[in-house]
Amino acid sequence: MDTRGGDSIHQNTDFGTAVEFVYRPTAADFEEALRARARRSPSGRAQALMAPLTAAAAVSVFSVLQDASLPVWIISLVITVPIAFWATVRGLRTMARRMFSIVEPYGQCRVVADDRGAVTTGERASFSMDWTVSREYLETPGLFVLLGGDRSAGVAILPKRGAQDPADVDRLRTILDRNLKRL
Repeated sequence: MDTRGGDSIHQNTDFGTAVEFVYRPTAADFEEALRARARRSPSGRAQALMAPLTAAAAVSVFSVLQDASLPVWIISLVITVPIAFWATVRGLRTMARRMFSIVEPYGQCRVVADDRGAVTTGERASFSMDWTVSREYLETPGLFVLLGGDRSAGVAILPKRGAQDPADVDRLRTILDRNLKRL
């Protein structure tokens, strides 16, 4: 992986042409990524369902232990489970804002990706990532979302609006398909 700040865009390698995306991340990007992860990845679904299932189990156990009548048990479930779902959605929003607050100081980002990985250069920091860091990816209408593998539990986003050429979105999808599992 070329770690010189993305110079690989000018190199013609056996892996194919690199693509370049330039964008400024937003909190909405992270919220979209986390919601997509919650819907489409097994770990995301488990995380999203944990609070409602725990709430339902707690109400059921408490109702049995207190010998509550069936109407009280049902009303408790009808109130508790939606509140747990709401709390889960609010938690995703809060997590997205926290993730954004970490990357916001980096400012505008430039990502150069090829079959070896991606080099990201921000206004204040840069890093490179081999595709082996991520295990899988998913695509939303506005983003490519990279999900961490064995060595990383993170979520990385790449907004499609940053493509320098509309064809770059398709080229990046091809690169990701060759190197990661699509969800």
